[in-house]
Amino acid sequence: MPSSLVPGLDRRLFLTSVLGAAAGVAGLTGCAGGSASADSKRVSTAPLADKVPAGTSLKIASYQNTEQLQFTLAKLGDLPFKVSNWLNIGAGPDVINAFRAKSLDVANNAGIPPIQAHYQGFDAKIVAINITRKPNYLFATKPGSDIRSVADFTGKKLAFSQGQAQGVVLLRALKKAGLKYDEVDLVPLTSNQFLTALQSGQVDIAPLANQQAPAYLGQYASKGAHAITTDVVDLLNLLWAPVSVLNDPAKAAAVAAYIPYWAKGQVWTYENPDAWNEEFYVKTQNLTLAQARGISKLANKPLFPPSWTEAIKWEQETADLLAEGGFVKKFDVSSLFDHRFESIAAKAVPAEYRR
Repeated sequence: MPSSLVPGLDRRLFLTSVLGAAAGVAGLTGCAGGSASADSKRVSTAPLADKVPAGTSLKIASYQNTEQLQFTLAKLGDLPFKVSNWLNIGAGPDVINAFRAKSLDVANNAGIPPIQAHYQGFDAKIVAINITRKPNYLFATKPGSDIRSVADFTGKKLAFSQGQAQGVVLLRALKKAGLKYDEVDLVPLTSNQFLTALQSGQVDIAPLANQQAPAYLGQYASKGAHAITTDVVDLLNLLWAPVSVLNDPAKAAAVAAYIPYWAKGQVWTYENPDAWNEEFYVKTQNLTLAQARGISKLANKPLFPPSWTEAIKWEQETADLLAEGGFVKKFDVSSLFDHRFESIAAKAVPAEYRR
């Protein structure tokens, strides 16, 4: 991402995943035929322990230290287990590789990384869900473009990241507009290449996060770049963990104990935008207060459903959409969810955040 954009913007972007070829190769290492070991296939169904055993520890992903800051500002108190390492990690391929290396126990991602992990033959399960109701992305055009709607994407070069939320938003938007994959030119890129590709005219369209787009448009609108909004949402923000972690009764109890902190931290952030703007965006991301306020206005209200029915349906539609394009093989996504954890997040938050 070019340094000419808003300072700090490239460092505070989304927690969604990027599928790289190297990650795909690494994902198959040690998994003959792309299938996981027999031991990891034996998923525990044992009831979760009420208390975390003494001495239990977890290694937790916290991209840009977001979770620690949320917990501190919200005054949630100490976790009932030891965090042996907070990892500044967010991209899906990095998370999957860290899971494989046993250097990470639980992570926060969008809905795509668990699908990709399954496709690579690595077993991990979703343990908490936060539903996103409003679109997090829009489509930005290259400078000088006359494209005004998704219907105009026919024959155009579209920035596409297969294993990332932006890629699925693009595929869903194409399907809604009745466009087939062979009617457009999907240019394989990772999201950190999107802006450069737009600026150089390598692509006609790229999906950008709502938080990211204002900086690009502020710089290139005078040269004919503009936004095309979409009502397509990336529905899932989730916590997930390797089956090997969840098969350990002590670690599974710790994961269950962590979920309420994760949920309450997001609720606090939503309810206290002024404090979050100052403490996170301004102090750690080097944004101006005005920029921070603009980002907070776009924030989704966190919603933790007591039932995962909607989430499973959306995840299945997403996996099927990827399978239709030949990006993954078709499978039943219900295997990605560990229902022992299903109601934990919802029970931890006020009723208005349970949907």
